[in-house]
Amino acid sequence: MSEKPDVFRTSNHVLRTSHLSSMNQSDCPEVRIPFPVFFAVGALSLAENLLVVAAVIWNRNLHSPMYCFICSLAAFNTVASLAKTCENLTMALADAGQLRMAGSSETKMDDVVDSLLCMSFVGSISSILAIAVDRYITIFHALRYHNIMTMRRTGAVLAVIWTACGVLAVPMVAFFRFNFIKIVLVVFFFASLAIICFLYVYMFMLALIHARRIAALPAGGGRKYHRQGRRGGNMRGALTLTILFAAFLVCWAPFFLHLIILMLCPTDPYCECYRSLFELHVLLMMSHALVDPAIYAFRSAELRHTFRKMFCS
Repeated sequence: MSEKPDVFRTSNHVLRTSHLSSMNQSDCPEVRIPFPVFFAVGALSLAENLLVVAAVIWNRNLHSPMYCFICSLAAFNTVASLAKTCENLTMALADAGQLRMAGSSETKMDDVVDSLLCMSFVGSISSILAIAVDRYITIFHALRYHNIMTMRRTGAVLAVIWTACGVLAVPMVAFFRFNFIKIVLVVFFFASLAIICFLYVYMFMLALIHARRIAALPAGGGRKYHRQGRRGGNMRGALTLTILFAAFLVCWAPFFLHLIILMLCPTDPYCECYRSLFELHVLLMMSHALVDPAIYAFRSAELRHTFRKMFCS
């Protein structure tokens, strides 16, 4: 096996991170996740996210900015799932003696997989951030929404996200052994979380104020119920994205805590106990791609209707 530092990779026999040799230097046993679990999560998430992408493309009613951003999120999840599934399958074949990988070929495969995973992370959080901004505009600039969020602008935003993620992923992986790259990733993660949290808290607080104002209007006006219905639908969309954000936080935060611990206390035995859970953190990262489509299907009636039409037609 190559000695390339790799914080993203998990294997059946060897766990490589940029801070560890093959020995765990604490009394905490290293948690191992069976290969079939990794493979099953990767394959299922790949199928689910491909289904979401296909549904958005197939149903013209879903050709709106919000669903385009959701499709982008599903596409990034697809990239991550495909990368990990292919890597797990390759390692299984190598372990069974059906495939021989050594030296530069293994290093190149690691680089490709790590770059795709890094691109998927940055793209996922960028897509969630774009969805949060879209929901904010939908709720508080409803009359101007279609002038602000045109499909042309949506396409431009997606082009910037995908181009930036693809360009940044390669140097991030190539120079990951430097703490500067780890710091950049951690800062980007927490800065994005702070922006999304601010937008959501601001949205819900203003929505509560608007709801109280609408409730204070004289009863019997049709406009009152129209406003309540429209804002209620928009807030349902915001709540869906809040659930997506919470799932992203639960699945990715342990990995970034791992990075922080890696930089702050690389040799402390107590920190080593947390790092012994690394394979579990990787499984959580992969599970994010598995959970997202379930949230779409549970919260979006339009997507559920599209899935039924796709399978029953």
